[in-house]
Amino acid sequence: MSARTMTRQVGLLFISVVFFSSVFGQVSYSIPEEMAIGSLVGNIAEDLGVDVKRLKSGKARIYTGESTEYIELNKERGVLVIKERIDREVLCGQTTPCALNFQIILENPMQFYSVTVEITDINDNSPGFKNNEIKFEISEMSQIGSKFVLEKAIDNDVGINGLQGYSLSSSDTFTLNPYRIGSSRNVEMILKKHLDREKQERLSLVLTALDGGEPQLSGTMQIVITVLDANDNAPVCTQTEYKANVKENALKGAVLITVRAFDADQGLNAHIKYSISNVPEGALELFGVDNENGVVTLMGKLDYEKFRHYEIDVQASDEGGNSDVCKVIIEVLDTNDNPPVISIMSTSSSISEDVKPGTVLTMMNVQDPDSDENGKVHCVLDENIHFTIMSTSNNVFTLVTEGELDREITSQYNITVTCSDEGVPSLSSSVTLTLQISDVNDNAPFFERSSYEAYIVENNTPGLSIFTVKARDADWNQNARVSYILEDSSVNGVPVSTYVSVSADSGGIHALRSFDYEQIKDFHFRVKAQDGGSPPLSSNVTVKILIQDQNDNPPQVLYPVQTGGSLVAEMVPRSADVGYLVTKVVAVDVDSGQNAWLSYKLQKATDRALFEVGLQNGEIRTIRQVTDKDAVKQRLTVIVEDNGQPSRSATVIVNVAVADSFPEVLSEFADFTHDKEYNDNLTFYLVLALAVVSFLFITCLVVIISVKIYRWRQSRILYHSNLPVIPYYPPRYSDTLGTGTLQHVYNYEVCRTTDSRKSDCKFGRAGSQNVLIMDPSSTGTMQRIQSEKNILDEPDSPLEVCDP
Repeated sequence: MSARTMTRQVGLLFISVVFFSSVFGQVSYSIPEEMAIGSLVGNIAEDLGVDVKRLKSGKARIYTGESTEYIELNKERGVLVIKERIDREVLCGQTTPCALNFQIILENPMQFYSVTVEITDINDNSPGFKNNEIKFEISEMSQIGSKFVLEKAIDNDVGINGLQGYSLSSSDTFTLNPYRIGSSRNVEMILKKHLDREKQERLSLVLTALDGGEPQLSGTMQIVITVLDANDNAPVCTQTEYKANVKENALKGAVLITVRAFDADQGLNAHIKYSISNVPEGALELFGVDNENGVVTLMGKLDYEKFRHYEIDVQASDEGGNSDVCKVIIEVLDTNDNPPVISIMSTSSSISEDVKPGTVLTMMNVQDPDSDENGKVHCVLDENIHFTIMSTSNNVFTLVTEGELDREITSQYNITVTCSDEGVPSLSSSVTLTLQISDVNDNAPFFERSSYEAYIVENNTPGLSIFTVKARDADWNQNARVSYILEDSSVNGVPVSTYVSVSADSGGIHALRSFDYEQIKDFHFRVKAQDGGSPPLSSNVTVKILIQDQNDNPPQVLYPVQTGGSLVAEMVPRSADVGYLVTKVVAVDVDSGQNAWLSYKLQKATDRALFEVGLQNGEIRTIRQVTDKDAVKQRLTVIVEDNGQPSRSATVIVNVAVADSFPEVLSEFADFTHDKEYNDNLTFYLVLALAVVSFLFITCLVVIISVKIYRWRQSRILYHSNLPVIPYYPPRYSDTLGTGTLQHVYNYEVCRTTDSRKSDCKFGRAGSQNVLIMDPSSTGTMQRIQSEKNILDEPDSPLEVCDP
């Protein structure tokens, strides 16, 4: 609420009180401003003489019109209390006295009371200035007594609490002109001493306004005085000597130092320009100075190793021509900008692998032009356990062997020597030395295997390469050149050198003969590998040659025995049942493995429906019941085949007599010998025909004449005697294949006369087989058999010859 509104409110209240005072009454109170809300103003019931009950029943209330209600009525107690904060300066401003006027209205009956509350001032406002600061610019040439008007202060309080006076802070240059409160005069500041800007360019004073309250309050204003200059001073360097340290690797444009000169004047009078007036030879291009701010900068490239110290003069001048000279000393600091330089004094490019540890390989000189720690150098190797580097004297390093060398492990070393200084960061240089390790003969040849096995098929061609042994030598060049030597040994009493040969250069093993598996199945020998070193080193290895079988042998029939002049016949009684064992073809094959696996097949037969041959065991059995219609003479051709590739075979003819007695057999087999002879002669002709192609014609004629004579004599013998003779076979004959045995014993008694076809024979059957041998030779067959002691002289011989 504004002060004008509050004043209007107070005036209206005052008129109302006057109008009704004659009827009801009036009460006045006096309270200070800024009382707390709820504070007691006065006991209105007691002061008006009104009972509290009347206030309640009359619904007593305060009427302020449109003004703010600062005081309220407590009807329970009958007192007036503060309702809103009361600020006298807001209500009345500088008007005195200041009061609040309001009415208390009761109903039933209606009554009206006027109340006046005077608000007394308290010192709650300090004096204050409109501006906190006031500035003056005063020339240092101003006269003593010059006046400067200051701003007046304002205090909202009234009476003794209002503004009472001013004071100026202590100063020997200015003073305050006396001032009386309520006067129309200005507050003035008077110069009492000459100003000197060079001594004091700026003054700061404080003007204080004081009131008379208790406690006393005050307000201040800052007075800033700037003294204006006159050109009465020359520039002066702030230092007689400037020192700057700069690293030699500083970049162009780097700030080295700032030269400062001071001119006590101000403005244009104090404007200073800087320039270089004196420099050593060659330094003018290295350094420069800014004309305005005196900043000395680097204009070129420094090198500590060439120049380490510079002295230059920088001149500071003002606009009036006054000047001063500032000396600048620049020290160049060393930086680690030079890596070590490695120079090889002496080196060996090749050494033998058997050199002793500690052998000097290389001497190096290492220099670093930097200083102090930047120039201290140490050298190391790149993790090589066989070498080390040593410092023998100042800046001289030697590379020496530290361990044993082995060319077979490493034949060449690339040794990197790295030399570093102790600067921060450290700089380094490196050099790589190539060292060849020469060979010594310290490794014997070694074979890839501890022993070798090779296979060769029999019937090979002499000179055939069997295989190659290979030995390696870890040495080099001549020391690694391997020669192969066959060591002396024998195989079955024969020098092994007649079996195989070894190539001295390649280690190839060749067969010198054709091998026969049936004679030798394997043999072994030793091969020596020898290098070309001096002295030579060697090692040997055992080689085993295994002969592989080839199907080069046909089966051989052991039984029935095929003789050139006699015929074997097996007897089968007509009462034989199905499966009757007639005989067993026994054959062997000297080959091995599957080449010796034999199978038996019936190739031809007089009656295929009567007999069969066991595929694996060669047993000939009947496959049906023998009948009277079956012919007595049965001729079977059995082929025996091995399992080789290609397979080989042999054939055997088995003559079977289907009869119950010998006389019946003899009568039927009379012409068997003629067929046999015919087959033999046919085979002979075939062989003879092949021979004719190969031999001379004269030889062929002689052979043919001999054959003719032989046939004529044979015919004569056969004409006189065709009596069959029964031979004896050893009992319990066993086949070589292990498929079974023929345990048949035959006992015969023969009684006949010479050249007689009708003789008596007794024979006993053992098992179920009878064997007849018919010899077409002369009538003395029995005598020849009898004369062979290996049969007839044996105690268990079954053959008995009876005289007629």
